[in-house]
Amino acid sequence: MRPARTLSRCAALLLTLVLAGCFAKPLPPVVVPLPTRQIDYQKEVKPLLDKRCTVCHSCYNSPCQLKLDSFEGLDRGASKQAVYNGTRLHTMEPTRLFVDAQTTGQWRTKGFSSVTGSTVSGNLNDSLMIQMLAHKIKNPKSSGDYHPEADDLTCAKDQDELGSYLAKHPNRGMPFGFPPLRQDEFNLIAGWLVQGAKGPDAAQQQELTLPKAADARAVAQWETFLNQDGPKHGMTARYLYEHLFLAHLKFATGTSEFFELVRSRTPPGTPLELIPSVRPYDDPGVARVYYRFRKIHSTIVHKTHMVVGLDDAYLKRIQELFIQPEWLQTPHLMGYEPQLSANPFLVYEQIPPRSRYQFLLDNAKYIIMTFIHGPVCKGQIALNVIDDHFWVMFMDPAHDLMVTYPGFVRLHSDTLRMPIERGSDMGIFSAVSDRYSKGALTFYQARQNFYAAHHYAGLGYEAIWKGNRPADAPLLTVYRHFDNASVHKGALGNLPKTLWVIDYPLLERIYYALVAGFDVYGNVAHQLSLRLYMDTLRMEGESYFLDFLPADKRQELMQSWYLGLDLKKVEYYPSPRPARITFATNDPKREFVEQLVDKHLLPATGIAFDPINYLRAGASYPKLPEKLRSMGDYLLAFRSLARPGMPFIAMINDYNANLAYLRIRLNNGKDLVHSVVINRWHDNVAFLFGEDGRLDPARDDADFIPGLIGSYPNYFFDVAEYDLPDFFQLLSNFKGTPEDLARLKKYGINRADDRFWDSYDWFQKRFDQESPVNGGLLDLNRYYYQAD
Repeated sequence: MRPARTLSRCAALLLTLVLAGCFAKPLPPVVVPLPTRQIDYQKEVKPLLDKRCTVCHSCYNSPCQLKLDSFEGLDRGASKQAVYNGTRLHTMEPTRLFVDAQTTGQWRTKGFSSVTGSTVSGNLNDSLMIQMLAHKIKNPKSSGDYHPEADDLTCAKDQDELGSYLAKHPNRGMPFGFPPLRQDEFNLIAGWLVQGAKGPDAAQQQELTLPKAADARAVAQWETFLNQDGPKHGMTARYLYEHLFLAHLKFATGTSEFFELVRSRTPPGTPLELIPSVRPYDDPGVARVYYRFRKIHSTIVHKTHMVVGLDDAYLKRIQELFIQPEWLQTPHLMGYEPQLSANPFLVYEQIPPRSRYQFLLDNAKYIIMTFIHGPVCKGQIALNVIDDHFWVMFMDPAHDLMVTYPGFVRLHSDTLRMPIERGSDMGIFSAVSDRYSKGALTFYQARQNFYAAHHYAGLGYEAIWKGNRPADAPLLTVYRHFDNASVHKGALGNLPKTLWVIDYPLLERIYYALVAGFDVYGNVAHQLSLRLYMDTLRMEGESYFLDFLPADKRQELMQSWYLGLDLKKVEYYPSPRPARITFATNDPKREFVEQLVDKHLLPATGIAFDPINYLRAGASYPKLPEKLRSMGDYLLAFRSLARPGMPFIAMINDYNANLAYLRIRLNNGKDLVHSVVINRWHDNVAFLFGEDGRLDPARDDADFIPGLIGSYPNYFFDVAEYDLPDFFQLLSNFKGTPEDLARLKKYGINRADDRFWDSYDWFQKRFDQESPVNGGLLDLNRYYYQAD
């Protein structure tokens, strides 16, 4: 009887708690000191929202879809629907700000509710925004875990729901899991709210949305070029748009403004009327498309900031690549039938592939960034298709047989079809049938046979693109930071486990499958099919790299990258072609890369090995210097800490904190800043699930990169120069004891630390100074989750 009585009491208690939550009273209105002047949103409120709120509320991963990077997003409000949903069976209606609705009323019909609206007036306000901010000030201590992209945030639509939510989660006011606003900051926002939460005035809005005179002239020049009559200009403009639709375009005018290229129903010189398609190649539904430039007036956030500069030299280059050459067919406009428009090898086969590929190479860093930075790569499931650290190189156009023999691609165009031709609402059976992956394997085998027939003696260094101009990026580093990633020009870090060589068909397919054709609002089958397809493309790029190495090493190396996987099951068979290069060592991978970087790549690109992290053949990790007297000693200390299996690396990985920022306060009053990048070792990345079981912490290592990289810092460290010996000793001998953790708190900035906002502001200011064009607002959604 006693267990039953205990069970009954538990059930009664549970029911009481549930009912208490259901009938929680709405929060009382907040009393606000009435401002003595009119508060200016654009000059006063927006800068504060940016550095305390937009840092988590921007882009698709904004909690509750509340985007605070513009007044339009703030006015739109919040939604209960999550954009990222890995179990969605049907496509979600798109909710892109500035695209899928234009007025507040239209957003309300799509389920968005106000966060600034109040039911009381005078010196009282009960808006959701002020309630969340005021609750945090009353309950300033953050405790427990905070996962803003994954937690049960409820996304309250009114005061009743918010009261229930905060009764259940008393430590979840805003800013979420961080210290509260200062009182003067709160008063500023509260005063603005009681004054009606008004946005920019007419003059400010005009300044935000209209280009400056110099930019307007550049817009006119480019719109004139892109919208010329005739199929040659029409198809060139279409190709450019489909590849630059995610770019933040910057004209060489000396302004700090950025633009986006869009499709419009209206021609240049008239008000822009946006065509809101899901994909850039979707049928526009009009007889004539006009390509127009729209000024970006939202706050620039780094995670979506991919810059392409447009100047006279760029325009001349486009003319050289697309307009001046004779095309393979008489230029003609193509339609937008779904299967056709999703296959760039058919849509654009009339354009010389040399022109198409050279355009992609000219913009190599941007193109690779789009699938690393773009919406497909949010979250661990999307990113566990790649290793934590790898380098990317490209086939030289003159030696890429897919470019020099365009008929081969035409002959095999059916095997180049991608899952994107099925749209966003694919059936789950189609996703797992491997039809498209099998097609990719068929193309790969045909391609390898074609190379064997034409390059029977193998490939040499000349087949790797060396770059043509100083701005070119013939070698790129990709870092995966657990659930996000970044791309960098050059060879950062130590020699990575895997390397890719990409040719034209591979680069175009990666871009169309993971960027142009990816729908973040698509169903689970759409997303699954592209994840599985990318497995094949990844191995294709790795195989092309191995083709440069000795034939008897290829299988061995590929197997070392895919431990526990039977390569025959994924139909990997090394090319039988011999190696044209004569290798002098038993480490051909390293020898190839060092020859490439030291002697092959165009010196003007400035690409060289990372002096802190790269270890040459025969070199080993140094011991931690006993005394630190010079910058050289500090560099040795960094390198000693980078060795695989260091205890502090395991500690950081336990927290999923793969990217930390380190500030060193020098005795001379200056500051050094480094990014600490943790590279997890994966036995293989060929499986969608069970990633933890394929990790090998003993082989994890770290890279110490000067400056700030990545968009999502996971932790901040702040160390005075005189404390560096203690800091390095702590990391070198870290055992995770209570004493170690207490010492670490002196240097580490926990999310609940009172120093947090000052630290964040310093790093953001430094980032802005270091990267005035390519930088942007850092994101705090993935800061170390545990508050203490």
